[in-house]
Amino acid sequence: MAKENPQRGILRIGHRGACGYRPENTLASIEHAITLGCHFTEVDVQRTADGALVLLHDEQVNRTTNGRGHIAELVLEDVQKLDAGSGQKVPTLEETLAIASGRIGLILELKMPGLTYDACATVRGSGFNGSVIYASFLHEELQHVRRIDPKAQTLALFKRLPRDPVATAISLQATHVGIRIDTVTKPLVHRLHDARLLVFVYTVDNPAAIKRVKMLGVDGIISDFPDRL
Repeated sequence: MAKENPQRGILRIGHRGACGYRPENTLASIEHAITLGCHFTEVDVQRTADGALVLLHDEQVNRTTNGRGHIAELVLEDVQKLDAGSGQKVPTLEETLAIASGRIGLILELKMPGLTYDACATVRGSGFNGSVIYASFLHEELQHVRRIDPKAQTLALFKRLPRDPVATAISLQATHVGIRIDTVTKPLVHRLHDARLLVFVYTVDNPAAIKRVKMLGVDGIISDFPDRL
């Protein structure tokens, strides 16, 4: 049986950097997560038309930058001319690894099919000093990670809980499970721990919700405002 994580050991995880304070998925947001003492920051990885891996949550750049269009149809040179908020640009994965190395762990959420091999190669080639967890709602990507690196940490994200989330996570050979705040329960956390899976909950911003989730014995909390944890 996995040992439950005591409250003092809950990992503080910044969401998209620390996006309650700085523009999401930017180097400034990651820097702020570091300043706040986060153990990890979660960032989103997409691919440009010319194959570059960049940090962006949406399929389009419209919401988070002053540009328009699908990221998969834009080349890196044009993407990096965009303002991603407060003068920040859309960073590459390489830039992200460089700024985070030795300073904060990274949860890399793979947002598009087919990113895994390049993402893993980029991490390996960077010489990153720290902990990396590959995360995705696209569970096939996590299976690819496992084939590439049997020792990798992988986070199976669930929007809606499958009939048996424990069995699903085990079938994926995941090390972590990410559960929405409105679906997490104490019995589920116990079951996942019994299967030696670590449990992260997203996205928890309200102080009352943070207090409730801490009492469930989870291992990590993802928040836009990680200093509240």
